[in-house]
Amino acid sequence: MHPYVVADVFTERPLKGNPVAVFTAGQEVPAEHMQAIAREMNLSETVFVLPPAEGGDAKVRIFTPAVELPFAGHPILGTAYVLGQNLPGDEIRLETGKGIVPVALTRTDGRIVSGRMTQPIPTWEEFADAAELLAALGVRYSVLPVDVYTNGPRHLYVMLDTVDAVMALRPDMAVLAELPGIGVNCFAGSGSQWTTRMFGPSLGVNEDPATGSAAGPLAVHLARYNRIPFGEDITISQGAAIHRPSTIHARVDGEGERIDRVEVAGSAVIVAKGTLNL
Repeated sequence: MHPYVVADVFTERPLKGNPVAVFTAGQEVPAEHMQAIAREMNLSETVFVLPPAEGGDAKVRIFTPAVELPFAGHPILGTAYVLGQNLPGDEIRLETGKGIVPVALTRTDGRIVSGRMTQPIPTWEEFADAAELLAALGVRYSVLPVDVYTNGPRHLYVMLDTVDAVMALRPDMAVLAELPGIGVNCFAGSGSQWTTRMFGPSLGVNEDPATGSAAGPLAVHLARYNRIPFGEDITISQGAAIHRPSTIHARVDGEGERIDRVEVAGSAVIVAKGTLNL
């Protein structure tokens, strides 16, 4: 019997945000069954918590229904919430395939109310097949260049003119599924308020309610193209199109093409506990 906890992440309300299943005794789960368990749970991601090996508080392995990821945002924040219930202190350091990711926890009367992770700094490059991508999305152009960012997962970004245009998207999932291991992020907004949708059929997730690993690079993308200032928080709304509204906060520090720090923050709520019988 393998215990797990389900947390809804990037929300303060149950049944909103992005759910993640966290197997708190992952070292007891046979590694060859982890991918199949993620398919069984059928959430955007499932996490297996393992003993630390590199000086962190715990090691994590993260699976979508289709693939294992070296890093992902909402699973990291959700795991920090789950483990933080029983660990003292205001920071949890989680070992991932992209190194140790620290999550600073804010507590009120002993209860965790928010978490802020310092993400791996992404690399980026121009996406070569932008015309085919835009056709699959049913849009004529992207306001900003279409770039691909890598911070573990790979995410590309298409900026539309209005939030209504983002919400109206009906992409050709069969074409997007041919982009191996890439999340397609379509966004619009201005100032500190942005709305995004993430389509990842090649990852086993047609549309994600909240994508923490994409929020950091989105802030980098906006700062690089002078749409937001470095050093200020932005608020990203996601998930409303699939009835899982989510709120993500992101910030990037740096200057020009130099990125010094990427932070992504939000809330979570534990909604279920159970055991899986293999």
